[in-house]
Amino acid sequence: MTEHHEHEHEEPKAESLIDKIAEKIHAHDSSSSDSEDDKGSASATIKSKIYRLFGRERPVHKVFGGGKPADIFLWRNKKVSGGVLGGATVAWILFELLEYHFLTLICHILMAALAVVFLWSNASFFINKSLPHIPQVHIPEGPVKEIASALRVEINRGIAVLREIASGRDLKSFLSAIAGLWVLSIVGSWFNFLTLLYIGVILLFTVPVFYEKYDDKVDAYAEKAMAELKKQYAVFDAKVLSKIPRGPLKDKKIA
Repeated sequence: MTEHHEHEHEEPKAESLIDKIAEKIHAHDSSSSDSEDDKGSASATIKSKIYRLFGRERPVHKVFGGGKPADIFLWRNKKVSGGVLGGATVAWILFELLEYHFLTLICHILMAALAVVFLWSNASFFINKSLPHIPQVHIPEGPVKEIASALRVEINRGIAVLREIASGRDLKSFLSAIAGLWVLSIVGSWFNFLTLLYIGVILLFTVPVFYEKYDDKVDAYAEKAMAELKKQYAVFDAKVLSKIPRGPLKDKKIA
């Protein structure tokens, strides 16, 4: 009886000891998980404070829409990207270096295609071969509407920006627009429109993929450059812009 009574007293002690150990392990796990959460939140806040070029918060692929155009510009499909860039290069060589006119090129291509198909169709009767299959080519309505709609949105947005700049509310935006147009006019005097368009294509196929690969380094240099520009603009504002007399802006009431 005494041994049985002592055994009953030992079981609760063992259970209480196991419960205490379990509670300590649980408390340690919860504290470690809390510390991990704190570290994760801290790292997230640090990442959110990192300077991104043009205020970018999404990946470069998402900035370009995340579809097939983004895959082409960022060389996700190297064959298509190389084909587009090669076609643009051939077109620039033909029209700029060889001074080939666009209408002349289209006519020559159509003449050659019609002559080949016509001769092949007539020669098939003599060589006992089937007639060439001429596919029916038509322009789908959907993509044309999508392109037109996207162009309409971008044109309206550009017109709205120009209207906002011309309203005289933001002197900084006005000076930036004038400086940008002035630089563009100088560059336009160096090259013709086709060469500028080809340079734009080259930049579109090189700069985004380079930035996607080295975005951290580019953002660091861009942050330093923006800080220096803001410093110079503050000096210019204090010495020049602040001394320009301005009339009071009155809000017009709509009757």
